[in-house]
Amino acid sequence: MRGVVFDGKQVRVVDDLEARAPGAGEVLVGIAAAGLCHSDLSVVDGTIPFPVPVVLGHEGAGVVEAVGPGVTHVAPGDHVALSTLANCGACPDCDRGRPTMCRKAIGMPGQPFSRDGRPLYQFASNSSFAERTVVKAVQAVKIPEDIPLTSAALMGCGVLTGVGAVLNRAKVGRGETVVVIGTGGIGLNVLQGARIAGALTIVAVDTNPEKETVARQFGASHFLTSTDGVREILPTGADHVFECVGHTGLVRTAIDLLDRHGQAILLGMTAPKAEAGFLPAAMFLDKSILGCRYGSSRPQRDIPLYAELYRSGRLLLDELVTTTYPVEEFARAVEDAEAGKVARGVLTFRPRGETGWASGA
Repeated sequence: MRGVVFDGKQVRVVDDLEARAPGAGEVLVGIAAAGLCHSDLSVVDGTIPFPVPVVLGHEGAGVVEAVGPGVTHVAPGDHVALSTLANCGACPDCDRGRPTMCRKAIGMPGQPFSRDGRPLYQFASNSSFAERTVVKAVQAVKIPEDIPLTSAALMGCGVLTGVGAVLNRAKVGRGETVVVIGTGGIGLNVLQGARIAGALTIVAVDTNPEKETVARQFGASHFLTSTDGVREILPTGADHVFECVGHTGLVRTAIDLLDRHGQAILLGMTAPKAEAGFLPAAMFLDKSILGCRYGSSRPQRDIPLYAELYRSGRLLLDELVTTTYPVEEFARAVEDAEAGKVARGVLTFRPRGETGWASGA
């Protein structure tokens, strides 16, 4: 089968991958579509250290092909969105409703794939850049069949992270003020999360002026190409500032833009050893700096919620998908993403000789 493999030196689209059968508590999913997220590229450039060779991808949706013993919540033929969170469900953090903190879900990559008899690692317990993947049952979330799989794929990372950061971590309230620095895939979802939460003023900041239209479409009330103008809109600062770029200097900027009792929420991925500085004295005005892993989400709860928000017209998914690419055009998808041409590029895995599967038809 086809898939995107990084061997530590280069990325290649191969056609000789094999995936093992699902074991107890596992699900085999035929991938229809997978979003190209910056985190995938961070593995390639070394920002996210990961063992190789690895099958990339972590934001996907598809159709269940087989289930292992003990799996009852999904069955072959079900449409599912995949989370990257392979939490155990039984540890103290899972029991307290904090699956993103499950220690068994972090740092222990499996090897369900092989090429020429040699094992390959699975990225983010997901590896959706393959025609088929094996995931833990908890990662496969059933979704309505009327949601296009090209759109549903984005719920598994970008939507969970961005919207979840607003609703679950920051808990933005009605009438509050929000600044979003960076309007890529995560930033756009923060914008629409703030809109859904009822924020009154939502300022989007991005150095690319061409992103204004889409930023406003997703919920921005104002758009700036620099943070310098934020204080003209919010003279006392913002209740919530989301840093979605992963730049240490912007971490300091996010803190500086806070009003009293404000929160800076860090979503952009920096290099593992990068350091950021700020003035501790400013924090005595009840300000907070919040880290946020995966939108502090509970995927089996949140993905169905977001699916219904989409069906009611409140959550934008189709609009996130700027361009779809056959998996063989992975290199072009990367070029477009790095050039800022897309909100989200989506790779499709239509079975050879078939059409319509990736669109949910």
